[in-house]
Amino acid sequence: MSVNKIIQENKDRFLNELLDLLRIPSVSADPKFKDEVFKAAEFVKNSLEKAGADVVEICETPGYPIVYGEKIIDPNLPTVLVYGHYDVQPADPYELWDSPPFEPVIKKTANHPEGAIFARGSADDKGQFYMHVKAFEAMMAAGDLPCNVKFMIEGEEEVGSDNLEGFVLANKEKLKSDVILISDTHMISMQDPSITVGLRGLTYMEVEVTGPNRDLHSGTYGGAVANPINVLAKMIASLKDENEHITIPGFYDKVQELTAEQRSRLNEAPFDLEEYKAKLEVDEVHGEKGYTTIERVGIRPTLDVNGIWGGYIGEGAKTVLPSKAYAKISMRLVPDQNWKEIAKLFEDYFRSLAPKSVKVKVRSHHGGSPAVVSDTSVGYKAAEAAMEETFGKRPIPTREGGSIPIVALFQKELGSDPILFGFGLDTDALHSPNEHYGVQNYFIGIETIAAFFRHFRQMSQS
Repeated sequence: MSVNKIIQENKDRFLNELLDLLRIPSVSADPKFKDEVFKAAEFVKNSLEKAGADVVEICETPGYPIVYGEKIIDPNLPTVLVYGHYDVQPADPYELWDSPPFEPVIKKTANHPEGAIFARGSADDKGQFYMHVKAFEAMMAAGDLPCNVKFMIEGEEEVGSDNLEGFVLANKEKLKSDVILISDTHMISMQDPSITVGLRGLTYMEVEVTGPNRDLHSGTYGGAVANPINVLAKMIASLKDENEHITIPGFYDKVQELTAEQRSRLNEAPFDLEEYKAKLEVDEVHGEKGYTTIERVGIRPTLDVNGIWGGYIGEGAKTVLPSKAYAKISMRLVPDQNWKEIAKLFEDYFRSLAPKSVKVKVRSHHGGSPAVVSDTSVGYKAAEAAMEETFGKRPIPTREGGSIPIVALFQKELGSDPILFGFGLDTDALHSPNEHYGVQNYFIGIETIAAFFRHFRQMSQS
C-alpha cells in the first residue's frame, strides 16, 4: 500500500491523536503547568515508539526534557533530523477565546473552509511537528522510508530554549544529519505555497521604573513627585523617531542591507495591502519609513512594547500615584545583529533616558540570532520539489518576521542548513486567542513531508 493511501485511510486517527495532544496544556512559561509539560513529553515519546522508531528517549535537562527518537535503516543513506517543540504559549486572556483553549474544536473559517482546529498550540507547534511523526508512521507502514530519520522535540522553545544549546553541544554525533526539517513557520497561502529562507532574531527585555518608595495619594503628591508610569511612557516614546526609526545608538551598525535587486525580488511575493488591512481591521499600516510592509516584517529590525503595567487597573477608580511601572519590550533583529550586543545597547540607552527622579532596572529575558538559509541546497531543492508535487505549484522563497533562535545554533554547531518547512498561515492567530490550524494544512503537510524524504534521497544520490 502506498504512503498516501495509508495517510488517507488513517485520517480520522491521525487527526484525533493531534486533538489528544492539544488537550494537554503544556505551557512552559507558567510553573503551574509543569506536570502537563512533562505529560506532553511522554505523549511525544509514546507516539514515536508507536510510529516505528527504534530508539526513543526522554532526555533530561535542567528545565523541561527533550524527546529524542531515531530510525536508522542504513548508515549509507541520507539522514533527516526533525526539530519541533511540544510546549505552547500561555493561553491568557482566556475570556477572549471563543472556545476553551485546551478543548480543541474544529470550525470552518474563510481561510479554512474545510475546517480548522481551534486550540492553543494547534499551529505553534504541535500541529506542525506532529505532521512529521505521522508522515514517518505512514512511510514505515508502507515499508517505504527512503532516509534515516531522527527526531529532537523540545519543551522550552516558547521560553527561549535555554537548555537546547547545551544538549546540542553534548550530542553532536547523535544529532548528525544531512538536513534538518523545521515546521514552525507559515506559507503565503494554500494557493501560493512558500518556503521560509530568512528569520529575524530576537532580544526580549523587561524594564522597571521606580519613583517614590510607596504608592501615593495623587491629590496630595500629584505634580510634586514623578509618576513612574508617565516617565516610562515618555522613555518608551523616545526609543523611536517620527519615521519609526529606532533611536538606540549603534542599533543599526551591523544591519545587513539588501540590494535593490534583492528587495525587488522579495516584493514579488503575492501581497494585497487592502486585504491585509481588512483582515486586521486597521485603516492604515504603520512602520519604518521607506520600506514596504513585506520588507518591514522580513528584513528590517523592530522594537515593540509587548506589555506595560503599573498603578491601579481594577474596577472603578483609585486615585493613586504608583511607586512602580513596568514594561516588556522585544526587538526583532536581522543579519548581522547580535542579540546580546543589542540587549546591552538597549540597556545603556534606556538608562540614559531616565530622569534623576526615578530609578531604573533592566533585565534581559532571552534572545536569539537571525538566520538566512540557502535556497540552492539539496535540502531546499527537495522541499521545493515536494511542495510542487503536492500543491501543484512551485513554492516561493520568503523571509519571515518571526524568530526561531535555534536555526542559527543548528547552522553553527551541526553544520546543516535547516529547511523551514512550515504549513501554517499568518492568519492562524499564533500566540493569540483563538489560535487555529487548518485540517487541510495538517494533511497536506503530512503528504508533503513524505514526498520530501523521497526527493531528498533521489537528489542526494544523483
